[in-house]
Amino acid sequence: MAWRGMSVALRPGRRALKWCACALAAVLLVPPAATLVVLRAYAAGSPGAGTHTRGRDALWMGHAWVDGRRDEDDLARLAQRVAGTGIRDLYVHAGPLEFDGTLRPARHRRARWLLQGVERELPGVRVQAWLGQLVSYGGAAPGRMPLDDPRARSAVVDSSRRMLRVGFDGVHLNLEPLRSGSRSYLRLLERLAPAVHRRGGVLSVATHQIDPVPGAHAAAGAVSADGRTKWWSHSYFAEVATRVDQVAVMSYDTWTPWESLYRGYVAQQTELALEHAPATTDVLMGLPFYHTDTPGREPDAETVPAAVRGVRLGLDRQDASRERFGVALYVDFAATPGDWRVYRSDWCTTRSARGIRRRPRTP
Repeated sequence: MAWRGMSVALRPGRRALKWCACALAAVLLVPPAATLVVLRAYAAGSPGAGTHTRGRDALWMGHAWVDGRRDEDDLARLAQRVAGTGIRDLYVHAGPLEFDGTLRPARHRRARWLLQGVERELPGVRVQAWLGQLVSYGGAAPGRMPLDDPRARSAVVDSSRRMLRVGFDGVHLNLEPLRSGSRSYLRLLERLAPAVHRRGGVLSVATHQIDPVPGAHAAAGAVSADGRTKWWSHSYFAEVATRVDQVAVMSYDTWTPWESLYRGYVAQQTELALEHAPATTDVLMGLPFYHTDTPGREPDAETVPAAVRGVRLGLDRQDASRERFGVALYVDFAATPGDWRVYRSDWCTTRSARGIRRRPRTP
């Protein structure tokens, strides 16, 4: 997710390749006819009246907010977009981490300007440092952080502590691709959570999607050159969710070709996330506030209206009364006015955002 800016729009000759890839994935994972039936069933129905914001939503924000490219006018526009919605957390990209897990101060040299501005313009909204990197397993690999290396994991913990000293309210970790079952990632979270909590911060993570059918992660890993997969098993998602304060499911880039199927897929993912995350963990479902056309994504299918409808359906069926729930909007610099209108009208209609008391900033 942190690297989506590296994608480019599909050239006309690549569209056929994208559809071939989608078709191949469907054949390898589950019978196509069954997939259609199941996802259409999840997409059916009307969500209940109470399936709206709980005031626990989040917004992923690009690096320009902390490197000097944004100014006071941008901050005023941000405040206007966020005010009156359910957004409580801003995930501000303060990295990326270096391949050894360290973090260069120059990457977030204007962080305090942003933190002070948000505290002034959006009281009650938290700002988390979004830290990410591509990872490898079993040793170093070009352009990746070796997750199995204890030294790299220790450096990530140290980098996170530094972000809290700067004044961020928490750390939002986004490492990809994470293999389902990775013990190295769990070890990192077990060290990182107490380090963040000791300074009164919140620890959140961006998670992979959850197996839509049993063994989807294993099937995808078997045909991948390096074992990577977009899914986690139900049990591994639960293991991650028990170790953090907040999970944000990256419920986009789903290979679904039609809007109705995407709506059903998001509804299913919402149900699975609510079923397997503990009641003490905030569950956020990602909304696609971007419009790129890639081999894994059809923008006419992955729309904000479909995502919000799917989230509401899944919430209504699984745990309509759950308060520790929200949506996360990806990403601020690619969002259109239409995306914001749908978020407000379809998700923020009946319940207003509820602010929280900010912890004092470290001088």
